[in-house]
Amino acid sequence: MMTATENDVLAKLADAIEKMQRPALPLSVDLWDTSCLAAYFKRSTHRVRSDIVCLPTFPRPIRLPVEGRSQALYKAREVIAWAEKHTS
Repeated sequence: MMTATENDVLAKLADAIEKMQRPALPLSVDLWDTSCLAAYFKRSTHRVRSDIVCLPTFPRPIRLPVEGRSQALYKAREVIAWAEKHTS
């Protein structure tokens, strides 16, 4: 029987393997979720949701027309352009 820690490690490993198998999309067409935003901004997903995506100047999310509330996705090129405007 595996421990909770071993299960956690295996889950993280499986996630990493899955990400490696996905083809990389060009930034001009890629859509980012909050975990991608968090990686780009080097912040937690909580911080991204509470402090960044709610800013009035931040790019508007895209929501796919699926049943229920869909996950917010953001155009990578718009997010990068927004960040570039805020660098000194």
